[in-house]
Amino acid sequence: MSATPSAAAVETSPVERVQQHRRYLMCRPEHFTVSYSINPWMEPSRPTDTALALRQWQSLYDTYTQLGHEIELIDPVEGLPDMVYTANGGFVIDGVAYGPKFRFRERAAEAPAFIDWFAANGFEVAEPVEVNEGEGDFLLVGNTILAGTGFRSTGDSHREVGEVFSREVVSLTLTDPRFYHLDTAIAVLDPVEGPSTGSGTGGVEKANIAYLPNAFDERSQAILRERYPDAIRVSDADGAVFGLNSASDGKNVIISPRAVGFEAQLRERGYTPVKVDLSELLLGGGGIKCCTLELRGA
Repeated sequence: MSATPSAAAVETSPVERVQQHRRYLMCRPEHFTVSYSINPWMEPSRPTDTALALRQWQSLYDTYTQLGHEIELIDPVEGLPDMVYTANGGFVIDGVAYGPKFRFRERAAEAPAFIDWFAANGFEVAEPVEVNEGEGDFLLVGNTILAGTGFRSTGDSHREVGEVFSREVVSLTLTDPRFYHLDTAIAVLDPVEGPSTGSGTGGVEKANIAYLPNAFDERSQAILRERYPDAIRVSDADGAVFGLNSASDGKNVIISPRAVGFEAQLRERGYTPVKVDLSELLLGGGGIKCCTLELRGA
């Protein structure tokens, strides 16, 4: 006769995580190179290997498809080497795509390419007025939009995104130039919150995040502590290898193989870390989440 687990053993058992089907927009890095510098990671004097970037990107693409997720592709444009970082190309909720307006002229021509793709693929497009870099600085956690500012997207874009989607927006200020977008300092671990509505599997009762405390000012740290007391707080060492620039389907969390501490933290919480190396694309200041734009349908 098998023994009944003790109360203590039950309490420390990881939560059973539920995988959610996701739909993502990606872009092959056919023109990837580092020919200018608009973040601390970009050093034009350092050689880049486009073929290696393509192989690493393909590994990410294959990982998503093997996990059962749906991938859409936007055509790369010659002369726009950063189009591979599709997360910056918009923010999509309920079939509405809030378009980007890039801070730097080097990326400005990406905006019409993404906006045209959304329009051609059945999304309602909300044209931006304010400077914003899409899902790089806007993260949906449950029904709340976490919005980053400090380096790229402006504070006025936080008001605008709230008006577009009629959702609560929580502004957070980034202070370390290495973590210039919100998705380099926060990972959304649970993409679905609440019971099933008839179109997909229900999610957790309260969506959780992982974050890098030292990437934020004191006010923002206090907000995150209050709102997400059970969040995974990631070490500086794991943050510095873009460990938080990750994508999660609620069960599988795609992470950098160098974020070993974060990997252990995820396992303790019942998530399944899946390691994908995008070290070549990190030379442009992007990682897994940067290459992944969530397409949330109506």
